[in-house]
Amino acid sequence: MKIAIKERYFIKVVPQRGETVHRFEVTRRHIIGAAMVLAVLVAGSLGFGALQIVRAHAQVAQLQTLTSKQGDQLRTIDHQTTSIRSQLQKVQKQNQEIRQLIGAKPTKTSDRRTRGRRVAMHGNRPLVSLVARHVEMLSAASAQTVEESNVLRRLTMHVLNIRHLQSLTRARLIASIPSIDPVEGAPIVGCFCYRTSPDVEFHPGVDLAANYGDTVHAAAAGTVVSAGWDGGYGKKVDIDHGNGYHTWYAHLSQIDVHVGQSVYKNQSIALVGSTGFSTGPHLHYQVMLDGKAVDPAPYLNGVPSKVLASLP
Repeated sequence: MKIAIKERYFIKVVPQRGETVHRFEVTRRHIIGAAMVLAVLVAGSLGFGALQIVRAHAQVAQLQTLTSKQGDQLRTIDHQTTSIRSQLQKVQKQNQEIRQLIGAKPTKTSDRRTRGRRVAMHGNRPLVSLVARHVEMLSAASAQTVEESNVLRRLTMHVLNIRHLQSLTRARLIASIPSIDPVEGAPIVGCFCYRTSPDVEFHPGVDLAANYGDTVHAAAAGTVVSAGWDGGYGKKVDIDHGNGYHTWYAHLSQIDVHVGQSVYKNQSIALVGSTGFSTGPHLHYQVMLDGKAVDPAPYLNGVPSKVLASLP
C-alpha cells in the first residue's frame, strides 16, 4: 500500500529589512486551480475583446455605408441646386433684357447670391454644412428673382398700358388728319395758286372734278362746326378735326350732316353741286391749319410724311 505524498511548495516573502519572513504554503492543486482560473479569465477577455472588435467593424461598415448614401444624396441635391441656379440665372438675364426693352433701370445681381460653389469635401468642412449654405444662397437668390419678376411684371404692364395709350392717341391723331380724296379718284382741275380766271386772285383750295350728285366724303374724323350757305362758297360744310385742322367742302348740291355731328373718316357728308360762285359742277376742297389755308394736294393720298414725322 502506497501512501500519496502531497507535493507542497513554499513561497517566502522576505521584506527588504529582513525583520520578518512571510511564508505561504501552496500545493500543486492550488497552482493548477489558479492556472485554470487565469486561463478562463484570459480566454474570456480575449473572447470579449474579439466580440467588441467584430461589433466595432460592423458599426464602422454600417457608418461607411450610411455616409456613402448620404454623400450620394447630398451630391444629388448639389446637382439639383446647380440646375436650379442655372435656371435662375436665365430668368435674371431675361429680367435684365425686359428692363432694357421697357427702358427700366437695370439692377446689379449679387454674385455671392447667384454664383456659389459646387459642393465638395474641403478639409474638415462638413458636406452637410456646405449643402445647407448652398441651399440658403439659392433660396435667397430665388426670392430676389421672384420679387424682381413681380416688379418687372408690374412695370411691363404699366409700360404696355402707356404705350397702348400712346398708340391709341397716335392713331386718333392720324385719323383726324385729312388723308383721303373727298371725291374718290377725282382729279385736280383747279390748283392751290394764283389764277386769272374766273378772277385774278389766290385760290386757297383745290377744285376736284366730279359729276353733279357725286358723293362727298369726310377727309378725316372730326365734328361739323358749320353746314349751310356761305356766300360765294354756296352750300358748304366745315369740319373741325380737333388738332388745328379744318376741312371745307363747298359748292355742294346737298348737305347730309348737321352742326355738332361727329363724323368719321370717309363718311358720306354731302353731294357735289354747283352752288355759290361756281362755273360748273365740282368740289371746292380747302384745308385749313391753325386758321391758315394750306395746299390740300399732299393730303389727298395719305398723311404727308413731314406731318407724320412731327407726330409724338
